[in-house]
Formats: sequence, structure tokens, C-alpha cells
Amino acid sequence: MTRTLYRTRIKFCGMTRPGDVRLAGELGVDAVGFVFAAGSPRRVTAAEARQLRLAMAPMVSAVALFRDNPVEEVREVVRQVRPALLQFHGDEDDAFCRTFRVPYMKAVPMGGDAQWDARTLQQNWPNAAGFLFDSHGKGGAGGTGHAFDWSRIPTGLHRPFVLAGGITADNVHDAILSTLPWAVDVASGIEASPGIKDGEKMRRLVAEVRKADCAEID
Repeated sequence: MTRTLYRTRIKFCGMTRPGDVRLAGELGVDAVGFVFAAGSPRRVTAAEARQLRLAMAPMVSAVALFRDNPVEEVREVVRQVRPALLQFHGDEDDAFCRTFRVPYMKAVPMGGDAQWDARTLQQNWPNAAGFLFDSHGKGGAGGTGHAFDWSRIPTGLHRPFVLAGGITADNVHDAILSTLPWAVDVASGIEASPGIKDGEKMRRLVAEVRKADCAEID
């Protein structure tokens, strides 16, 4: 049958240039992500992200990505950038994540032989607005360009989940039909180099997501 009234949300992450942020909005992307994790080649400062935010189209959400950042850094980003959502990729517990009174999403590392079940995730982070499954290992960073075995995504989640890790225009159609995620999150798959987006790759990926949304499924 054909899926109706279903739309996969799209987040482009690791934005560092106003023109890329502007194009994302023109393409109908739902959210853009700014990375504040130490050691990331896509890292920006709170002041830089505040300027990039000025290029965002109306009704596009800003997402701030952290990995074990000090509480003061997170608070400063929240103050300057005013993100709609926080995304935590480190060892942050639920109490830390909800300290900032901004909805948060917890990234789940799926690299190596990591195994997770829905009950554990929802018990450990009961206030998470959703979970993001990425291909990095525990303690590692996203944006590696590598995919993981999508069949290992736990079933029975009562929260939306986002699929990340090695997503490109070439595989996003199959990824969506295989997992039916709430959203896809893409960084390296739309880049010429880390933090530098490629306009044609951005356009192709959005087109493939929309094609998957109209596909017939069993």
C-alpha cells in the first residue's frame, strides 16, 4: 500500500556557513544542527552559531549538539542561540539533560557490537523527547560517514527516533523504508568536507527522502 499523510523530517547537522543554513531552509529542511562538541571539525562557538541562526528560514528549528560539555557551556549556548532542541552524544544522564529546561534528544551509540533495548533507553532517559541512533561507538563523535546495521534499532520505543550515521542520497530511500524513522539526521553525507556543505548533495538527499515518503510498502 502507499503511505499517506507521512513525512520524514530532515535535519542537516554540522552547519558552519550562513549560505548552507539558508539553502537548507529553501529546500524545506526541518532543522539545522550546530555542533559544540570538543574535537569536532564542525564545532562552532556560541557566538558563531548565534550569527548562523540569523540565516535560518522561518519555522526551521535550531538544534544544539553537545558531547560531555560543561554545564556552563551548555547554558551559554542556550542563552545565546536559543535552540529548540538539545542533542546529547556523551555520557550525560537524564538529570543533566533536563537541567536546561529545553527539550532534549539522547544520541545512542550503535557502533561495534552495541546492543540496546527500548526499556533500558526509556528508563535511563525518561524525559527524552526522542532518541537518535548513530553509528559512532560509546564516547565517540557522530559525523563519521559510516552506517550501522539498521536491524539493530530496538523495537518497542514509545518515543520518536531519528536515524543518523552514514546517511547519503544513495541510501536514504532504503534507510527510511527499512526503519520508518521520525527523522533522518545528516552531516557528512551532504558535505564536500567537514562543515562545508555541498548544495547538490543537499538537494539530492531531500529529493530522495520525499520519494521514500511516497513509496509503497508492504
